[in-house]
Amino acid sequence: MTSLQNEKVPTMRAVVVRTPGGPEALTLTEVPMPAPGAGQVLVRVEATAVNPVDVATRTGMLVEAGLMSPRPVTGIGWDVAGRVESAGAGVIEFAVGDRVIGLRDRLDLSLGAYADYLVLDAAALAPAPSGLSAVEAATLPLNGLTAAQALDLLDLPPGGTLLVTGAAGAVGGFAVELAAQRGWQVVANADAADEEFLRGVGAEWFVPRTDDLADAVRRLVPGGVDAAVDTAVLGLPALGAVRNRGGFVSVIAGAAPTPLRGITVREQWIAADGAALARIAALAENRRLTVRVAETFPLADAVKAHHRMAEGKLRGRLVLVP
Repeated sequence: MTSLQNEKVPTMRAVVVRTPGGPEALTLTEVPMPAPGAGQVLVRVEATAVNPVDVATRTGMLVEAGLMSPRPVTGIGWDVAGRVESAGAGVIEFAVGDRVIGLRDRLDLSLGAYADYLVLDAAALAPAPSGLSAVEAATLPLNGLTAAQALDLLDLPPGGTLLVTGAAGAVGGFAVELAAQRGWQVVANADAADEEFLRGVGAEWFVPRTDDLADAVRRLVPGGVDAAVDTAVLGLPALGAVRNRGGFVSVIAGAAPTPLRGITVREQWIAADGAALARIAALAENRRLTVRVAETFPLADAVKAHHRMAEGKLRGRLVLVP
């Protein structure tokens, strides 16, 4: 037997799904460690967030919706915070040992961020915010970029009025804070217990989720708000709060309502963007963006983390730590 035959292929742990289903469909397994290609970076994962899209992937919902093809093995996880392990040809932005955060935005892969290591395009990475732990930083990529890109679609002028539904959630909270920093006047819609937090991150007005949304918003902003970011997937009730010919963004694919009254209705489709993520990281580093971690779990307890997500009543993200 030659020395090459004696060499062992490096392996790592990864959580994958072979048969869609409940939390127990998540399987921790040994897989070959991936290698970065040209323009790519191998990241040693220190933390990865648990997001609703992971549940949709695990259950097969995304296949049923036509957003991904059936696969024998499906990777789980989008957010990553960690350190550069190695880099492929042509990567000059990052060096071995650099702390980074990044986003895996492709669904058609057998490995996701629920793993010891992850390969990403260098363009999908940004320097991690100093002063934040890997656990905190892992909550930024998917939710921060979703919020920022949704606001970019609306592009309101300073002083514009915006409704954010589900404002206390991970995406909604970032949307409120980022919109306020753009000089927009924000109406936050959430549970009554979240009013203090939301006013603290920039909401000018607050509407409890138990109120008739459109009527309550229009009492605060006669004629309706200029636009809405619907993170709670309320649809028509949120659209009713928007003025004629205003703007509306749904952050859930396929959940956008009919564009009544000339309102421009759009869906936010997330895309990895290292430059935009760097701006988000800088805001978090300067404490201008509030990161919230609900609980942490070891990577081996991904099943428990998904059970905890199903229980609800979370403020912030669950985070897995390899």
